[in-house]
Amino acid sequence: MFPPRLVIAAPHGRSGKTTVAVGLCAALVARGLNVQPFKKGPDYIDPSWLTEAARRPCRNLDPFLMGEDVVVAAFTRGSQSADLALIEGAMGLYDGADLEGTGSTAALARWLDAPILLVVNAQRVTRSIAALVQGYQRFEPNTRIAGVILNNVARARQQTLMTQAIERYCGIPVVGVLPRDPALAIPDRHLGLVPRGEDDALVPVIAAARDAVLANFDLDAILKIAGERGRGEEGETKGQGDRPRTSNLEPPFAIRHSPLTIGVVRDRAFSFYYPENLEALQDAGAELVFVDSLRDAHLPALDALYIGGGFPEVFLRELEANASLRAEIRAAIEAGLPVYAECGGLMYLARSITWREQRGEMVGALPFDVVMTDKPQGHGYVELHVIAENPLFARGTLLRGHEFHNSRLDVSGQDLTRLNIAYRVTRGYGLDGARDGIVYKNVLASYTHLHALSTPEWATAFVNRARVCSFNRSIV
Repeated sequence: MFPPRLVIAAPHGRSGKTTVAVGLCAALVARGLNVQPFKKGPDYIDPSWLTEAARRPCRNLDPFLMGEDVVVAAFTRGSQSADLALIEGAMGLYDGADLEGTGSTAALARWLDAPILLVVNAQRVTRSIAALVQGYQRFEPNTRIAGVILNNVARARQQTLMTQAIERYCGIPVVGVLPRDPALAIPDRHLGLVPRGEDDALVPVIAAARDAVLANFDLDAILKIAGERGRGEEGETKGQGDRPRTSNLEPPFAIRHSPLTIGVVRDRAFSFYYPENLEALQDAGAELVFVDSLRDAHLPALDALYIGGGFPEVFLRELEANASLRAEIRAAIEAGLPVYAECGGLMYLARSITWREQRGEMVGALPFDVVMTDKPQGHGYVELHVIAENPLFARGTLLRGHEFHNSRLDVSGQDLTRLNIAYRVTRGYGLDGARDGIVYKNVLASYTHLHALSTPEWATAFVNRARVCSFNRSIV
């Protein structure tokens, strides 16, 4: 059986889903409930806020990357011991990968047989809001919109008219209202909201959202909706209990008993890590040691290094100032340390990053510079075909991931084809619309982010590479 659950969705982006989801998590936790947050789709930033609000790591559910069985299994495992699971949707309720809405928030809600609370931006509308809600109710069958939350409500009279119209014409309740209040806004910038971990001064917005929900939401009604059984839930839900496919790759020789340490660069500059990726490395036999690129002057003893995404451009001066760590990472790479780097990690391994006319020296292990642009260079899902030898994946492997970056490579006159490239891009942008995945010694660096539940062979391959290299170093 699934636990009580809710999907927080909206007619379109920037309707206030994240503020509502964060406020609900914090309010329900304040009432003593154990809330497990999820985020639909590939995202690191919204989950950082949901994690803080729920005091429990947010997990992602991505129909495109994972497929139905893996999504359902991940939801089942992730929500164990939770009193309620709360899933924040993405974009508009019915927006998907194609005209049919494949992988939409509505499709995800149907997979999980979850009721939906529709967050509607109430600016400059009264009675007409009922027509909008009614259209969303009828658009796709078996999409269970069970209640409405009004956001950006300016006056009591407006709230009364909208509530009466929705309840009369749509037959569902308005279960919450957020007033128009700048204190509820989470700040954003070039790639969306500012991650929670960058600045402790941002935390008060969670308390403001919590207090607004406690004052203006009918939490008892919301909990009742979350616990209601949907169609066919008396039996087993499709996919429930299934586990994602796992790799059967094994090390080439028996060295599993030897200690293995993988460093993870995680700090304010590099915070984009899926919990499942870190767990997959541990399940494959690695102990994780966290490295702070801004504060740690030296690299600890490691068998491999994982550098995830983030916003290194925001911390140019701090990253440049930590010259000793940069030099040690560069020396370790030259000595053959296996390194896996995604997006911000790729940028950090470059010679430099330039943003807003400021240039900061980086690790210098890869022969190019990175330049930030005003417009996205790659944004959305990615499909890759492995075309060349690399530290992790066999040629011919097909990979699915995602990207979101505003930077490009400056290779100082030399063509990208002179770099060792692992992937051909068949969907997305990567380095230049055709290629991604730079290979140098035991480094694999790309703009594409991978999820361990979509690419389970990634963690096993990375740990095995670390074991092989560690073994080779021990016999030299």
